Amino acid sequence: MKRNIIERKDGKGFIEVLAAGDAVGSHGKTFRLLAVDEIHGYRNWDLLEALAPDPSRLDCQTWITSYASIHHKPGVPLFDLMHTGRTGKDPRMLFSWYAADFCTDPAFADKRPEERANPSMVSWGNPTYLEQQQRRLPAHKYRRLHLNLPGMPEGSAFQPEPVMDAVDRDVTERPYVPGVAYVAFVDMSGGSNDDSTLAIAHHDRDDQIVLDRLINQGPPPPFDPNLAVERFVRELLDYRVSQIVLDRYAGLTFVKQFERQGISCRMSVRTASEIYETFEPALNGRRIVLLDLPTLEQQLLGLVWRGSRITHQPTEHDDWANAACGVASLIVKPPRVTVGGMTCEFLL
Repeated sequence: MKRNIIERKDGKGFIEVLAAGDAVGSHGKTFRLLAVDEIHGYRNWDLLEALAPDPSRLDCQTWITSYASIHHKPGVPLFDLMHTGRTGKDPRMLFSWYAADFCTDPAFADKRPEERANPSMVSWGNPTYLEQQQRRLPAHKYRRLHLNLPGMPEGSAFQPEPVMDAVDRDVTERPYVPGVAYVAFVDMSGGSNDDSTLAIAHHDRDDQIVLDRLINQGPPPPFDPNLAVERFVRELLDYRVSQIVLDRYAGLTFVKQFERQGISCRMSVRTASEIYETFEPALNGRRIVLLDLPTLEQQLLGLVWRGSRITHQPTEHDDWANAACGVASLIVKPPRVTVGGMTCEFLL
């Protein structure tokens, strides 16, 4: 027995405990078994990438146990692994999960949500334990700790279920269809840190707001925003769109560049926060059809209320979300209110 290692006396094997923060520099290790406990706090794949199985070890296994993720969005290891497990796309993955919304054990799959998430409930000495915890804990913490449902950032603007239900899986773009009237929204940037993004959408016969195209400037920042304009114009012409709405950031900076290439512009009357507030009722009403773009889903799930406005968290971005929600806001019908016999239309 050593500080972080248990060795066999005959020298034919050992178990080593690695601190997660130290494991990132462990590229190239070979092992029979990798056991990882509680990955619910991991934001990226760095650690699992560093400890990827040696392809020459056909007997190598990876064993992961965890509660549901705190950071529930594409690109987060537990989110991605859950998706693979539920779709059954990896024949070598053995996936076992107990949660209020989903359970792989047929003996619990049809039980109440609390029982699905807590298979050991019958052995508890306190039958009112969950009620007690629900009264004591904030809702988002109770959901994760006792129902094994994904956590969300505190003050999340959107609930995860409507966002994920809105994504049309495996559809990353929809081609131009003759006769369809398309609208477009552009979120430009200066090219230093944030993406410039273009979103194109239409309103279908079923009263659905359908996102058809969502792209950025191409190369990562830093980039030349004038080249982004040229890229966007080509897409707009493909969809027979001759007018766009620019987000407020752009002001008049890029209007001339678009107009020189035959695209007329007008400024958005809404701030980014007002755009998100306009988007939410349509999202919750299941009237939004999104594309399967991980960055978009990631940004929508990362939006939070900060004071009186909806925005992204520090060090994160919302340019893809702003363009997608911005184009949807061009289609959403503003609410009408009748006051004293007069019908008023409010632009949110």
